[in-house]
Amino acid sequence: MDTKLKRTSSGISNWPEDERPRERLLNLGPHALTDAELMAILLHVGIRGKSAVELGREILQHFDSLQEMMAAPLSDWQGIKGLGEAKIAQLQAALELGRRAAFPAKRENTFIKSTVQAATYFTTRLRGLADEHFHVAYLNRQGRLLEDALIAVGSVDIVRPILRTVITKALKNNASALIAAHNHPSGVSAPSETDKALTRDLLAACCQIGIKVLDHVIVSECSAFSFADSGLLDELELGTKP
Repeated sequence: MDTKLKRTSSGISNWPEDERPRERLLNLGPHALTDAELMAILLHVGIRGKSAVELGREILQHFDSLQEMMAAPLSDWQGIKGLGEAKIAQLQAALELGRRAAFPAKRENTFIKSTVQAATYFTTRLRGLADEHFHVAYLNRQGRLLEDALIAVGSVDIVRPILRTVITKALKNNASALIAAHNHPSGVSAPSETDKALTRDLLAACCQIGIKVLDHVIVSECSAFSFADSGLLDELELGTKP
């Protein structure tokens, strides 16, 4: 990713000014920098015998690609030589800002009025994550997004959201409807029996307080499954009625 010659004995502060990543960014723009140079700016300093650019290059090689690095769980960052808690926090903050840049600028301008919109929205939110995340989008009667709440995080394909938390947030937001969603990092978007049981329980709990469950979306790396589009949501809802 970086074609510059290695400088193993000198820190970046000793480089010619026009070769330093920060100065190059300010003079030429961020697009002119390599991935390792951009990482170096976030890291600020390297470690003994290794510049920030070299450390950035090693981190990128550790994760194989930028995409893998963005998807990696926090635990994968622990133990990387040269990364303490402060540097990990800086990098994680930058990566999260990058993820959020793909989201709508303002929540009040976000409307989800169809299963296609729901799948598109949650694919952006959940695709590429290494762990399983369970989200709930709370909507008003017009379909405007009131809150997108992360309810639970679990290991690959195992997440156990607490329905009480889902209901509490629905009441707090005065939501009229909700859409549940989670990802399958294993790559298969088809629902498991556990997913079906969870959806059935969610339908029953929301029915008691008059909140409509519009869909449950499962996102994998290559596809998305909609309980509503498949007819499974209606089937499960009928099973919850006396």
